[in-house]
Amino acid sequence: MANSTRKGSQKRAPRILVVDDDPSLLRLLSIRLRSENYEVLPTANGVEALAQLDQFRPDLVVTDLRMDRMDGITLLEEIQVRRPGLKVILLTAHGTIPDAVRATQSGAFSFLTKPVEKQQLLEQVQKALRVSGFASVDEAWRAGIVTRSPLIEQRLGQAQMAAASDARVLITGEAGTGKKAFAQAIHAASSRQDGPLVVVTCGEFADGDVDRDLFGSTDSGGRGLLEAAAGGTLVLDEVADLPLTVQARLARALTDRRLPSETGAGVHLDARVIATSRSDLQQLSEQGLFREDLLYCLNTLQIEVPTLARHREDIPLLVAHFLESHQDASGRRLSYAPDAIEFLATVEWPGNVRQLENVVRQNVALTPSPVISREIAENAVGASTHTLPSYDDARDEFTRNYLVQLLQITGGNVSQAARLAKRNRTDFYKLLNRHQLSPDEFKART
Repeated sequence: MANSTRKGSQKRAPRILVVDDDPSLLRLLSIRLRSENYEVLPTANGVEALAQLDQFRPDLVVTDLRMDRMDGITLLEEIQVRRPGLKVILLTAHGTIPDAVRATQSGAFSFLTKPVEKQQLLEQVQKALRVSGFASVDEAWRAGIVTRSPLIEQRLGQAQMAAASDARVLITGEAGTGKKAFAQAIHAASSRQDGPLVVVTCGEFADGDVDRDLFGSTDSGGRGLLEAAAGGTLVLDEVADLPLTVQARLARALTDRRLPSETGAGVHLDARVIATSRSDLQQLSEQGLFREDLLYCLNTLQIEVPTLARHREDIPLLVAHFLESHQDASGRRLSYAPDAIEFLATVEWPGNVRQLENVVRQNVALTPSPVISREIAENAVGASTHTLPSYDDARDEFTRNYLVQLLQITGGNVSQAARLAKRNRTDFYKLLNRHQLSPDEFKART
């Protein structure tokens, strides 16, 4: 239901991709940059540079303008499409300065004329990195989110901006999209990164436990999770699953920045709160199924995490990441056949990133050969879609079937059905709304 972790920051050197078809100049530039502790990847042409773009993930590109196969301007244009915001410095001879000027007008950060002075090169590199937002040289905060998608990068930019303040954040998106990973990334990028990260899965509390666990108990003298997260971040995962009575107390605690007086008078709340939800909280609020005051408390900043279908270009990268993560335990080195990767990149993923990871994990466990074939991948996708739902999906299906049975037994009488389920009417209506069930459909027709 809840877990708490601590994570310190990890620094890394800025990564610079250097592109030049002159081997001696390429070597000289690499030496100069490495002497300043930059991580450098030298490439001999634009085609090779583009091939390394996603794997190396540079923070800056330094490229010659005139090259065979692909010139610097074409490379710049490709980079702008694939990695919007990535800064590019162009190197040019005196005779091509007009071309370089046009390139800067097209989006290049700057240009330098050959022969390049070392100090001038370093000054431009430092300036480009500052403008690109790499002043902190800290990327550990986003380590749990693997992407090359401009859409996800844009959401990560929102997350990084949110991390700069203590404002509460509401992260929305379908199940399995990675909302919790975004919440963890915000914590890791914030000034609270060395404090506790407490994740509360709101739907997994037993009846009566959620109130005590969140706010503590005067009988036992135990601290609640709100107090335990002091100095750090409290993540309320799927906050719509909280009972309305608990929502009311939580809204009051967040507004007053103190625990409710009956459980902890005078205890100041020093936890940054991030909530996630796959439900439309505004719609639930209008239907009386989610507290409006709590919605206002939580929705200071909002980040929507897209479905996997909206960043399908990430699928091969995610497959490689999950394959590496899960084959470590088996001790075997596996790879996917090219047509298997093509298949995974084109099928539907209703369970989003979580379903994709489950398929890769199953492939690793059940593949006898070093290469995972398309047939194995197809079988796993079919099983995950039709016969092996995720835990959340299985729980939702059980709950819906249970509600249908109650409504059938009671002829659509909500009061009777709620009593049989040992739930109050408001919470029962909330369950019906979440599973798109109307009591009127079960009432006898005369």
